[in-house]
Amino acid sequence: MRRKLCTLALLLVGCQSASPPWSQRKVQLVGLGDSITRGFGASPGQAYFEQLTVLLKARLPNLTAVNYAESTTTSGRHLQTQLPRVKQAPADTLGLVVVTTGGNDLIHNYGRSRPREEAMYGATFDQAQPWVSRFGKRTDQLLDGLNARFPGGVRIFLANIYDPTDGRGDIENSGLPLPAWPDGTRLLACYNEILADRAARRPEVYPVDLHKEFMGHGIHHGVQPYYYYANLEDPNDAGYSRITRLFEAAIEASIPPD
Repeated sequence: MRRKLCTLALLLVGCQSASPPWSQRKVQLVGLGDSITRGFGASPGQAYFEQLTVLLKARLPNLTAVNYAESTTTSGRHLQTQLPRVKQAPADTLGLVVVTTGGNDLIHNYGRSRPREEAMYGATFDQAQPWVSRFGKRTDQLLDGLNARFPGGVRIFLANIYDPTDGRGDIENSGLPLPAWPDGTRLLACYNEILADRAARRPEVYPVDLHKEFMGHGIHHGVQPYYYYANLEDPNDAGYSRITRLFEAAIEASIPPD
């Protein structure tokens, strides 16, 4: 009798945990961008793209996944070298593209040389305005290129850029050998405004708000969980877990019913 009850309980748990698929369409998940999408600093299996692939395959049975993201890359590299690797998809395939871009434009190379485009650390607000403008143009070109490669439709999930100083702009107090950057927070806000604008104006683009999610979990986290890897550039496992959930929720909300 006890064995029968245990078997029935297992069957009930299995029925409760099973969820209907979101769609039976062919779906291709693509990762583009920098070390966040590549998963630098994550323990094995904890990178957000890996976690997301597992979660989505349970809800999208005809999903394939490929990750072209590379660590240390800037927005120019995402446009020039990663986008060309995305192959033209069949007309019956829906594209889901997850993107993290722009963060390395701001921080490289940590003030060790004079600031320049796509290596802006230490730049003044006025000095960087032409570089900010060209970031917007590169973002548009990247989005246009992705649209062209998915004639059957594409959903682009565009993450914004988090702030390890929790909005205070005092990166010199991080414990790492990083010089002060008085205009760093303002320039980060400029980049995030561009990313938010593209999500607001383009129906195929969905925002993923890493900035809000990570606020309070950086160098001033207090009693909050800490979300950053040792380099302050990438997430730790807790941070990657939160990123996974943000992308999963955005993707679920975007999937049209069959």
